[in-house]
Amino acid sequence: MNNAVLTEISSFAGLLEKLDYLSASDVQSVRQAYRYADEAHLGQLRNSGAPYITHPIAVAAMCTTWKLDAHALMAALLHDAMEDCGITKTDLIERFGAPVAELVDGLTKLDKLEFSTREENQAESFRKMLLAMAKDVRVILIKLADRTHNMRTMSDMPRTKWGRISAETIDIYAPIAHRLGLNQTYRELQDLAFKHMQPWRYDILSKAVTKARSRRKDLIKTVRVQVEASFASVKMPVQIYGREKSLYSIYKKMDGKHLSFAQVTDIYGFRLLVPTTIDCYTAMGLMHQMFKPVPGKFKDYIAIPKPNGYQSLHTTLIGPAGINIEFQLRTHAMDVVAESGVAAHWLYKADETDTPSTERMNAKWLQSLLDIHDETRDATEFFEHVKIDLFPDDVYVFTPKNKIITLPRGATVVDFAYAIHTNMGDRATAAKINGVPVPLRTEVKNGDIIEVTTGGTNNPNPAWLNFVKTARARSKIRHHLKSMALTESVDLGEKLLSLAIRAEGVVALPAHNTSNQAIWDKLLRFTGNRDVAELMSDIALGKRIASIVAKRLAKLLVDSGKKLDTLLITRERFLASDKVAASSIILDGSESASVQYASCCRPVPGDAILGYLGRGEGLTVHVSDCNTVQRLRKKDAERFIPVEWSDEPVRNFEAGVLITVVNGKGVLAKVSVALANAEVDISHVDMGKELAQEAIDLRFILSVRDKTHLEEALNRVRRTDSVISATRIIPTRSSS
Repeated sequence: MNNAVLTEISSFAGLLEKLDYLSASDVQSVRQAYRYADEAHLGQLRNSGAPYITHPIAVAAMCTTWKLDAHALMAALLHDAMEDCGITKTDLIERFGAPVAELVDGLTKLDKLEFSTREENQAESFRKMLLAMAKDVRVILIKLADRTHNMRTMSDMPRTKWGRISAETIDIYAPIAHRLGLNQTYRELQDLAFKHMQPWRYDILSKAVTKARSRRKDLIKTVRVQVEASFASVKMPVQIYGREKSLYSIYKKMDGKHLSFAQVTDIYGFRLLVPTTIDCYTAMGLMHQMFKPVPGKFKDYIAIPKPNGYQSLHTTLIGPAGINIEFQLRTHAMDVVAESGVAAHWLYKADETDTPSTERMNAKWLQSLLDIHDETRDATEFFEHVKIDLFPDDVYVFTPKNKIITLPRGATVVDFAYAIHTNMGDRATAAKINGVPVPLRTEVKNGDIIEVTTGGTNNPNPAWLNFVKTARARSKIRHHLKSMALTESVDLGEKLLSLAIRAEGVVALPAHNTSNQAIWDKLLRFTGNRDVAELMSDIALGKRIASIVAKRLAKLLVDSGKKLDTLLITRERFLASDKVAASSIILDGSESASVQYASCCRPVPGDAILGYLGRGEGLTVHVSDCNTVQRLRKKDAERFIPVEWSDEPVRNFEAGVLITVVNGKGVLAKVSVALANAEVDISHVDMGKELAQEAIDLRFILSVRDKTHLEEALNRVRRTDSVISATRIIPTRSSS
């Protein structure tokens, strides 16, 4: 935007000229907000030396282009008053009412002193803004206007801030603008950020585009004349607008596809506006008769709109001189939505039929922000989830009842399940795509019909986090796992502390009741935990050592008058083998996230085992003579605890085996049949990358009931033709 325009919108008189769509009473309210803001910012200057009030006026002026209401314009004028001028929310409520105050509060950054790092502060501010936006989208419209004006005047800021603010703009604000369909704002923010992040490249590219524009002026004119003549011949009214690719999009294409500027052929294009939707398709036929279409470059966003409500037909045609030219065809109403997105609601408020799909689509995304927030209280994690949804490259799939579901490219069946309903995602067990059974991790494609089967008692699998793509699925899975893990870790922590305190002469932990409250409160002050549940969870995760906590608790009990059992101390400390407590944690395989079975040695029932309490990692179970155990015992012996198998484990366990075979036709099939006959499931097989030779090693991960079942399976394999040897893989000191 040039300086003349900036000057115009920096004065209140210039703003008044843009308020002709408001009533006289609304204009008066805006005027009062201006006077209040002007007084609040009195004496404050921008980096350019201009009075600070010029910035709120410019922001409000941008909001008038979207025809925002009086409350939004008042909030735009007051948006820095709470942050910079010491004005409270209560002050604004008393003066301008709650609606305006809520908008300003949603825009106000949080006090940086409340947070330990810049990143944490940014994430928390971002979360507050997005949640306010989910409740009232005008918040983000004002924020985007604020950011746009700051970017336009970036040259007045210290150069040291350019990189950080521009990166934030391109990572956060531009994608939000795009997600809400504010394409004009999206392109401007990208170009302004690019200009200040990489000024040299921006300058070079800008000069190249200017030069190319002058060279192709005649070509563009020729195409325009031909198009106008073609539409006149069928008496279809059309408005033609030139469309030039933004500098940043050209740069990204060059950088991403390693192209030179000369190789980017679709710099120019046209936007054609026609009266009706049917006319869009008729116009497409006309264009394809005039110029040859480029195969694979046709997209129908009218039949299947983008998630932000964007509708248009896109086609790339080979124009004169072999130059590729993109044409976008849409109606006037579609064009309003295409350029203004969610703001079209205010632009075309009188005609509610113009924008319902846009509003519905954006409302759905905004509501999902509230859902993610309910499950993710950590600001940085919320920030991470939302950023995933800000860069959609969409695919369109169908439910069995032909409802269209929009997902980002690369999304899986699990993402689809969570998009339908949380319960479906949590309980998903199997799926079909186009009637064919597929794994849950299968990526979905455009046009797929997906059917998900659920199980009544199923829970989300932690492994799903490795492949899901949507923020919704990721946050739902994490929330469920955290809830499960917390309950389980509290139980495990209590068991560990109960064992540890026996060595101090206390038979059992004191009950959590009023008579023992003082003891537990003193213990919590010692450990720094908020409550007993958090303390037990920390013990289970290895953040606190049970023996140290037990010693402190025993001392507190003695101080309160309790006598220790000396016989118990003797038995627990000195009669137990290998200096570990005689009592053990019993494992049956139902421990879920609270207990992990080590992948290095893969223990199964029947193995002698030990538990290692890693720092922040929870309890990991190893085979007792595992090489990892021998190594860890040298430096962390106090973190090992006794564990035993239950008499009746409730599930199968994985074991690694090495089978050496004579290389030949069908040998893998023979081994697989032998394992199947032993009622063993194969979880994974690795044949290595060895060149063809007489003998090869096959590494399997097998699912077995216990050690006996595993030995039976290995014996059966050893009796198979072509098998040289079959052994279990456990990295022990003797085998290392």
